[in-house]
Amino acid sequence: MDIAKLLDIGAIIFALSIAIIGHEIMHGRMAYKYGDATAKEQGRFSINPIKHIDPVGTILLPTLLYISHAGFMFGWAKPVPINMQKVLNKGGYFGGIQVSLAGIYFNFFVAFLSLILIKTFTFYQSSLIDIFLAKFLFYSIIYNIVLGVFNLFPIPPLDGSKALMFIFLILGLYKPARLIEQYQQYGMILLMILIATPIGNYIFSPINYIINFVLSL
Repeated sequence: MDIAKLLDIGAIIFALSIAIIGHEIMHGRMAYKYGDATAKEQGRFSINPIKHIDPVGTILLPTLLYISHAGFMFGWAKPVPINMQKVLNKGGYFGGIQVSLAGIYFNFFVAFLSLILIKTFTFYQSSLIDIFLAKFLFYSIIYNIVLGVFNLFPIPPLDGSKALMFIFLILGLYKPARLIEQYQQYGMILLMILIATPIGNYIFSPINYIINFVLSL
């Protein structure tokens, strides 16, 4: 394997790890802001990847997508533990929405920051460090947009579904809120079906459009 390929793989791993681990840490930090210290007490504010690795979402799925040339990269870290009742006691349903969307906020911020950096600085192809940094920022833009937008979809157990549930509760729409809560336990099966079948193309197609638009700025 040549050095260019190694740099590419390293940049992918680094960018994807920051995107998915940072996403989970921010859920915990937002919950802490609203009175729930569960994630902090269990050491889940740590940037140590070992504390956040999910064997399927962090290792197996990204690896399979990469070697199969799937055209997109996706993954997740081990969810941080959150006592949502404590959040609701202090922040109400608005606090629940903020905790649900905190990881998405992080992904969009990192994507925006990476875009600013890659457009601001010149990276010389003669330097291995510059090549790695350019690749890392490029993949950071892509993966954070993918994770941020994908998690906005109102499909349990994605963050968008949890935020929508709290919005329904604010509006007094209790039946659809209960439906979302009931289907959270089955959501992972649906999620894997969406990713592993051609149906996923219809979801990732608008995400690819957004990525291409952002990269053209």
